[in-house]
Amino acid sequence: MPIRTPTPAEIGEIIRKARKAADLRQDELAGAAGVGLRFIVDLEAGKPTAQIGKALQVLDALGCRVDIVPPPEPARGGKA
Repeated sequence: MPIRTPTPAEIGEIIRKARKAADLRQDELAGAAGVGLRFIVDLEAGKPTAQIGKALQVLDALGCRVDIVPPPEPARGGKA
């Protein structure tokens, strides 16, 4: 079953919950992920313009997994 793409706010909530479950303060997570504290604050708040590379660093530091499923290829023989 396809999973819809989460919103920035939903990603922020996932990160916040994972951080708290790991018993980390925001500054501790920032240090572990190699990003600034302000970035963590903004990311957890669901900032839609957060840099994807840094967001992936934070997710990795928390042990989160990101799966991207490409769309199916179109059937052959149809119009291009």
